[in-house]
Amino acid sequence: MIRQKTSANLEIKKLNRSNIYQLLREHKNLSRQDIARELQLSLPTVIQNLEELQDEGLVRESGSIGHTGGRRAKSYDIVPDARIAIGIDITKNHITVLAVDLEGTIISRIRKRVPFQRTDKYYKEIGRMVEQTVSKAKQRAKAILGVGIGVPGLITKDNQEVFYGKILNFTGATCSEFSKYIPYRTALFNDANAAGITETWLGGIEENAFYLMLSNNVGGAVVVNGSVYTGETLHGGEVGHIKIHPGGRECYCGQRGCVDAYCSATVLSNMCEGNLEDFFQELDKKNPQATQSWGKYLESLALTINHLQTLFDCTIILGGYMGEYLDPYIEDIRNRVQALSSFDYNKKYIRVSKYKKDAIAAGAALNYITEFVGAV
Repeated sequence: MIRQKTSANLEIKKLNRSNIYQLLREHKNLSRQDIARELQLSLPTVIQNLEELQDEGLVRESGSIGHTGGRRAKSYDIVPDARIAIGIDITKNHITVLAVDLEGTIISRIRKRVPFQRTDKYYKEIGRMVEQTVSKAKQRAKAILGVGIGVPGLITKDNQEVFYGKILNFTGATCSEFSKYIPYRTALFNDANAAGITETWLGGIEENAFYLMLSNNVGGAVVVNGSVYTGETLHGGEVGHIKIHPGGRECYCGQRGCVDAYCSATVLSNMCEGNLEDFFQELDKKNPQATQSWGKYLESLALTINHLQTLFDCTIILGGYMGEYLDPYIEDIRNRVQALSSFDYNKKYIRVSKYKKDAIAAGAALNYITEFVGAV
């Protein structure tokens, strides 16, 4: 009985500590009284937990609040850079490395053109970029929670191996390869799932949504109750390989007519020597070829979104490289999808991602932030 009571008391203490920290993450500059009132805790309990969190460097006094004429109450906030995580985005021709703090803010970033190769030289470059990013963030090694690596491939459940990697021809690549020159805990993440995590964290994503990643390849993340669902065999969300034009263009997977062959950003950027921004500039100028290509692109995109909405009945978020350019065209996209739909949905279920750049690298890092914050 005594042992059970002790265990229960420890669980309550841990829960109180966690709730106080989470509250300060969500609402800055709260007084002890504010915290006690919001969480319905006694003031001594709040004071004790704040002191412990301050001793650990996780919480700080942020100022004082209250009216003049009386004693002003101290206010508290979390220390955002008490811990940081590193995220990496690996693509065919570039490496992006960034650091995020406990609020999900990017505090340092490096991007280099480095063609992908499974060579020692390539992995050394990743290691150098990680150390440069940590140095720019001005952090001690013990503050680094880990390094997440976002890659265009499907990843085993333990985040240690690529079991499907046709885009970069790196099926079988392991986390130990990528992390050979990284002196921190490291894990691999599918690029679309990582981007979906970023939107969940920072984009105000709904509890249930489908994140459609429209980058140089097409991927997706199924978000259920705020978490990414990867499926029974870890193939969940692979919208890029739904066939929308059977017998059509060849996809890198070897099949024909896949979404990826019609809705990837390269379908448009290849018209402008690989520069997506240049394509949209031509579209703004009403270039006939760009206008025609855009119309065909939207036909395939609308077909894809309609399939997703019919299947999942949730918010569809358009992200990836294309997400940076889609805001002016969202009503046209919504109308095209509605014209294909058998049901009368509220068209606003389709929206553009709020996180426009570096979503993959940020999401790969945020896995470690989520883990740490949940354990405080």
